[in-house]
Amino acid sequence: MIIFRYLSRQIFQVMTAVTLILLVVVMISRFLGYLGQAVAGEISSDILLRLMLFRLPEFLLVIIPFALFLGILLAFGRMYSENEMTVLSACGYSQKRLATATVLAASLLSVFMGVLSLQVAPLGLQNTEQLLESQDELTELDLIVAGQFQRFAEGLRTTYAESISTTPAGRLLNNTFVAWRQPGGVEGQGELRIILADSARPVIDETTGRRFMLLENGVLYEGVPGEAAYLVTQFDEQGLLMPEPKRISEMVREKSLPTSTLLASSSPAYRAELQWRLSVILLIPILTLIAVPLSKVDPRKGRFSKLLPATLLYALYYVTLQLAMTLVENETLPAAIGLWWVHGLFLALGLYLLLVPGLRRPPRKPREVSQA
Repeated sequence: MIIFRYLSRQIFQVMTAVTLILLVVVMISRFLGYLGQAVAGEISSDILLRLMLFRLPEFLLVIIPFALFLGILLAFGRMYSENEMTVLSACGYSQKRLATATVLAASLLSVFMGVLSLQVAPLGLQNTEQLLESQDELTELDLIVAGQFQRFAEGLRTTYAESISTTPAGRLLNNTFVAWRQPGGVEGQGELRIILADSARPVIDETTGRRFMLLENGVLYEGVPGEAAYLVTQFDEQGLLMPEPKRISEMVREKSLPTSTLLASSSPAYRAELQWRLSVILLIPILTLIAVPLSKVDPRKGRFSKLLPATLLYALYYVTLQLAMTLVENETLPAAIGLWWVHGLFLALGLYLLLVPGLRRPPRKPREVSQA
């Protein structure tokens, strides 16, 4: 039991460190993507943190199996390079016992991954989709960020507000600039309209339900770029019609569906998604069986000598699973075969690496000393 606790602590300490590093990298990358959408006016900046929180379980599903695989390789590789494994082997702790103890420790992680894959991650993706779909109902006024020029209407309109304040009627844009171009015209240069206004706020027509941007105390410039003839108009109020909001798509993606819905369906896409969620659980013990024999290194070569080939082997496993999932979705591969053949193949590889004695270097025979 003492050895089991020691091995588990070594593995999970390294796995936790690798998980945190990879999670920070993935979170920053995804956050920058969402931040770019917010700057471009596609989503509101207020939902960025909630989006990252909802996507966190999905990120962990990808990171944790790889982090466990690296954790076993690095932890046991260090023990081999520092001859700790030699001491355990001399005490009767064989590689098979080492693999059994490691699988038992990883089984605790499998339970956590099962809850994450079957319950938490689909719920997080469902909340993510609902949050993103709610952004389709927002108008240009809701997406404007103070102090930034933002383009809307496929680049035909540019809007700027020096500052934004909140009123009972909604958002109020202060010192507003709006420029939009009419397509066509001479040499592709359509009429350009520019408005400089003290403020702008949203207004809804009670009769038609259409939404407008009401600009107050401003100046309108109308003309064609490159020509001197511009029409200048001062106004107290000027309304700009906002485009209709996008309709929410009724199509629900399989990744956000509850597991109970997938179980009750015979659709190939649903079957593929269900098998993928179960595959995340099966990854843990199979990767453990592969990592234990691969972690055995020569102390003279260092504990990182097998890190690159082991990583490539993991990448092959993951890519093959995704390929099998695509084949099931396209009905090219029967759902009965599905992703199971990939797990069977790599399980056989793990058992082969662990059990076949021919892969281990036979001990050197002592040299006979001839007597004169």
